[in-house]
Amino acid sequence: MSGRLLIVDDDQAMCEMLEASLTRRGFAVEWRTCAEEAVETLKSGEFDVLLTDLQMPNVDGLELCRRVVALRPDVPVVVITAFGSMDSVVSALRAGAYDFVNKPIDTDTLILLLERAVRHRQLLERIRVLSKGAEESQGFGGLIGTSTPMQKVYDLLKRITQVDTSVLIIGESGTGKELVARSLHDQGLRKDGPFVAFNCTAVPESLLESELFGHAKGAFTDAKADRAGLFEQANGGTLLLDEIADMPAELQPKLLRALEQRSVRPLGSNREVSFDVRIVSATNRDIESLVEEGKFREDLFYRLNVIQVNLPPLRARGNDILLLAQRFVTQFASASGKDVVGISTPAAEKLLAYPWPGNVRELRNSIERAVALTQLDKLVIDDLPVKVRGYSGKQPVVVSDDPEHLLTMDEVEERYIKHILNAVGDNKTMAARILGMDRKTLYRKLEKYKL
Repeated sequence: MSGRLLIVDDDQAMCEMLEASLTRRGFAVEWRTCAEEAVETLKSGEFDVLLTDLQMPNVDGLELCRRVVALRPDVPVVVITAFGSMDSVVSALRAGAYDFVNKPIDTDTLILLLERAVRHRQLLERIRVLSKGAEESQGFGGLIGTSTPMQKVYDLLKRITQVDTSVLIIGESGTGKELVARSLHDQGLRKDGPFVAFNCTAVPESLLESELFGHAKGAFTDAKADRAGLFEQANGGTLLLDEIADMPAELQPKLLRALEQRSVRPLGSNREVSFDVRIVSATNRDIESLVEEGKFREDLFYRLNVIQVNLPPLRARGNDILLLAQRFVTQFASASGKDVVGISTPAAEKLLAYPWPGNVRELRNSIERAVALTQLDKLVIDDLPVKVRGYSGKQPVVVSDDPEHLLTMDEVEERYIKHILNAVGDNKTMAARILGMDRKTLYRKLEKYKL
């Protein structure tokens, strides 16, 4: 762990001793013997941590801490206090100190504390850079993120806004498929028309046809008046068919006919109703495998899948996790009237380590819960859900220098296939593409390794 430290102590011998000790441990160290000089140094230099003694003439450590917090709130201050002086510790923390260390100083304890403080500043800097990048980046609609996978998504979406082509959005549950569809509509040619979203699993199968195509009065027992279907309601705009892979088999040919004829026939009616709608569909399932298995019509799939948008899972988006988390903190703190301004370093590390199987939706719910429960101005580990704060996943070791732990080629292949499947949310079509094999070969591998 490297970092730039500024030490402040009126005892020059102590400064030189700490400099020698910490320099050997990889830190770049400067020191000053009075608080005024330290403040001036901070104005013109970059430091990761300020380490100051509490008892100093003229301006003591508490006042220095207050000045640093006002001048450079991004630089954590570690205060050296007399052993057992809890009053001093409390005063230092109230003055804005990041942490404290007791005299006589134990070098190993100090090193761990300083490393934690450096990580804290680095995470704060990452969040600041990410937030600034999000404001300056050419994103897309309501989508948030600066990671490479999301930049590729933005690029594709920007290219398809000015066409009316059907779009199929594929992504795990919680990745924001409806948000992508709505952003496509808002940025596209049909932005002045209606946006209608329909979840194909949200209504009983017996009512799906009526919902989509509408019905005439008397078509069935409760049909007391004519009712326009979703295609007619979305006329001139966009219709999102969410969870399209779960469309019942008997309704798929009727949907295909509607898409090809650009008209629907309401239940119980003899008339055709034309529509002018852009179709956007979405699914969290491996729909190409369903086509191969005969569970989804191939001709309907090709009609829907003119352009395919693949949304990355949150675990593949790196620093976007912190960017989204900070955005949610601001959002929920404002809504609840709480003075929560950010995320502590240990909590941020937990957020980065957790794999987020529920993706952005799970992250959003976790932050909403944390903001509601916290009693501090920054979220801490205890504010996070148990499964997040208790997560300690380990990556399988594939390479080792110990002959006893070297793997066979089959073991390496099995572990890598597992890793790819996890990264793409068990989407076998995408996994096969990444692995450079066709799906049939992948299926044989899955059977071979009993995955």
